[in-house]
Amino acid sequence: MSSNVPIHHEPGTPHPCCAPTKQRAALLNLSRENSSEMPRIRSGSTDGMIRLDGGPFLMGTGSDEGFPADGEGPVREVTIDPFFIDFRPVTAGQFREFTRATGYLTEAERFGWSFVFKGHIPAERYSELVEDTVPAAPWWCKVSGASWQHPEGPDSSVASRESYPVTQVSWNDAAAYAAWAGKRLPTEAEWEYSSRGGLEQKRFPWGDELTPEGRHLCNVWQGEFPDIDLAEDGYAGPCPVDAFPPNGYGLYTITGNVWEWCRDWFHPAFHLFATRHNPVGPPDGASKIMKGGSYLCHASYCNRYRVAARTANTPDSATTNIGFRCVRDV
Repeated sequence: MSSNVPIHHEPGTPHPCCAPTKQRAALLNLSRENSSEMPRIRSGSTDGMIRLDGGPFLMGTGSDEGFPADGEGPVREVTIDPFFIDFRPVTAGQFREFTRATGYLTEAERFGWSFVFKGHIPAERYSELVEDTVPAAPWWCKVSGASWQHPEGPDSSVASRESYPVTQVSWNDAAAYAAWAGKRLPTEAEWEYSSRGGLEQKRFPWGDELTPEGRHLCNVWQGEFPDIDLAEDGYAGPCPVDAFPPNGYGLYTITGNVWEWCRDWFHPAFHLFATRHNPVGPPDGASKIMKGGSYLCHASYCNRYRVAARTANTPDSATTNIGFRCVRDV
């Protein structure tokens, strides 16, 4: 389903929240249709999942500490139906079961390369392995042979990291795994409800302080990004999925470690008009939402490890710091 109602705005035109009533009504109707047409999945096993009751919660933030272009706010009351969610991200071991059962090849494997963080490439092999870098973010390197089985390139392996989150998986790969498992990817609203762990309008799943009483509760960057990682939380890369205490709902590493793909297409303003019951993103777009931040997040560059924060990437993108977890309808 495609929309013929524009939700962008050009310079000199009214801000979306000041859109004419008829346009707002049309967008709300589109959102309701989009929500009602979302497939409801109830066939997959609930082993390794936690049932959440859903209900109303306050989504988004009124804080100005985020990035305006991300569209984190305003705070709005949203209601979601009960659902099951994986208590941990999908691991490399679980993803291996999927590929063995189906013969599935990830997009990175088909492309023959993927993005690897510069600091995880052996210095003596850098010139040999790195084909190119991203101009706006030169710490991301194009490495031939990087894939979910060899996250940092052909010299690396997940053989000893079966309990780590699978990475180097695109949104399309994650959706394929979820379909095989009889599940689906969470909507942004479901993910944020889950991440908050029953707390209301806190910055993190455990409260407002990143390191309460000096205690590290998630895997993010310490030091000077992107050159000096002090690894004060114990990790200079991804960590096992249960390395830190769970949130109030029993969910592990839902903040930091690896970004998690969500079902929704990204738009910075669609939620201003969207239904408040089981909201989903627009019917189409260029990028899919990611939530939770990663081990590369640092306040000086990207403080998107807050529960209300959001970012996005194209559905075929894969890196060493993107993973996912699944949900299933009750």
